[in-house]
Amino acid sequence: MTARASRTAEPKRYDAEYFERWYRRSAIGVGHRVFVERKVRLALAAADFVLGRPARSVLDVGCGEGTWRAILRRLRPGISYVGVDSSAYAIARWGRTRRLKLGGLADLERLGLARRYDLVVCADVLHYVDDAVARAGLASMARRAVGLAFVEAFTSADAIEGDRDGFQDRSPAGYARLFAAARLLPLGLHLYVTRERAATLVALERGACQRPRGLRGD
Repeated sequence: MTARASRTAEPKRYDAEYFERWYRRSAIGVGHRVFVERKVRLALAAADFVLGRPARSVLDVGCGEGTWRAILRRLRPGISYVGVDSSAYAIARWGRTRRLKLGGLADLERLGLARRYDLVVCADVLHYVDDAVARAGLASMARRAVGLAFVEAFTSADAIEGDRDGFQDRSPAGYARLFAAARLLPLGLHLYVTRERAATLVALERGACQRPRGLRGD
């Protein structure tokens, strides 16, 4: 499967103006704190549930300016957070104070991320990279996920508002193949577990139920 992307005249720049436009001035609420906090609370609670204990460490891949960090630390003081992003602006501005490293999805193996993390996050990123980068990134994230991965991605079947520059027009089936190749199993709501962690969950927690006979698909 080859993803189709919108063509741009020049490489996409994740500079200060980009974050100002899409995360602070956007009418669709992508960067609004209330919207982001709902995702953080969901991912953290699900990680706690799957682990059977409070999550203590987070790796945020494609973290942007590290918005998740302050919310995580308010909800759970002392939690360990590391962010990775390809934006030179974000790392120069926030890297030291927010523990952000410069790198993309395909760079995780060379960034010295030797440990594993209770929660691995990749929000609003996967649909902007090509298949090869997506495969490499998902495989690296799966190797580092002790408990849960929150991987937010949008497909060609979704009504997308906002930044369409470089959007990868993958089908839901295309994403399913990418996640399966990384041995990540979906729980729903952008939540995934490794096959090893899935073995600790009961069938319906894993969503492993068969469609009753006689019911038609959508």
